Amino acid sequence: MALVVLTDVVKRYDGKLTVDHVNMGIQEGEIFGLLGPNGAGKSTTISMICGLLKIDGGEILIDGLSVAANPLEIKKRIGLVPQDLALYDTLTAEENVTFFGKLQGLRGALLKERVAEALGFTGLADRAKHKPSTFSGGMKRRLNIACAIMHRPKLIIMDEPTVGIDPQSRNHILESVKALNKLGSTVIYTSHYMEEVAAICDRVAIMDKGHVIACGTEKELRERVAQEEKIVVKATRVTEALLEELRQHPRITRVEITGDELVLFLPSSQGGLQDILFIFAKHDGVISSLRVEEPNLETLFLSLTGRTLRD
Repeated sequence: MALVVLTDVVKRYDGKLTVDHVNMGIQEGEIFGLLGPNGAGKSTTISMICGLLKIDGGEILIDGLSVAANPLEIKKRIGLVPQDLALYDTLTAEENVTFFGKLQGLRGALLKERVAEALGFTGLADRAKHKPSTFSGGMKRRLNIACAIMHRPKLIIMDEPTVGIDPQSRNHILESVKALNKLGSTVIYTSHYMEEVAAICDRVAIMDKGHVIACGTEKELRERVAQEEKIVVKATRVTEALLEELRQHPRITRVEITGDELVLFLPSSQGGLQDILFIFAKHDGVISSLRVEEPNLETLFLSLTGRTLRD
């Protein structure tokens, strides 16, 4: 069942289409990655999903409710972790989370319970009485998450939650995302770190120039784009005759030599591994190691957009 549905969603700035008739469905219970180079329209799309920006055309439904017609009800169901920290340095960690809880209408014992729960979940219970100004960058990011999840939202939107933090804090946040998902929250996750998206997301949408240009699992996206597969062979007794037969093979597009390794490039759907092994055996080449490297999300993204994710 789709929790979030975008139908022909449009946003214009100064008459220019920033989001151009986007259609997208996010299933309840999944971690959904949203990727795109700078200026692709993903941050604008997120802002419209949250109700922070008015939609110029189309419709966004969350849990069956129109975002435009039910803004307050929608905001109760969403937890937003913005890219820019949304914290008050003059308040303690506990007071920050309490403030955001009160904005969600929580009071009394339930409020205290949820504050303690959110701080404990993000590993900040022992820093509850400390102010964010004394925190590391990673701890501030975790406090940002605590403020967003304390009302147990059905949908959590994380916009670049690991920017500028240390690897340990990044791993903590990624584990937190998976834990929140297991507890029942649907997550929309954006990042400039492709390996994060590949590690935690069930499906990925790629935006470019205001359009969703591809959407699916990583496997489905790879299958949509013709990509080269690399077979890396570490070998000895590699003769010119062996190399020439590899170069002449109809399935091998090119052969590169890097130190004591041969890198063979083939269209990913063509196979050819058995032929390669046969050629080495025929010429008495001795293989000490062999690995197949399939296209990853980074090369896929480059193929679809002509840019790297950080452009």
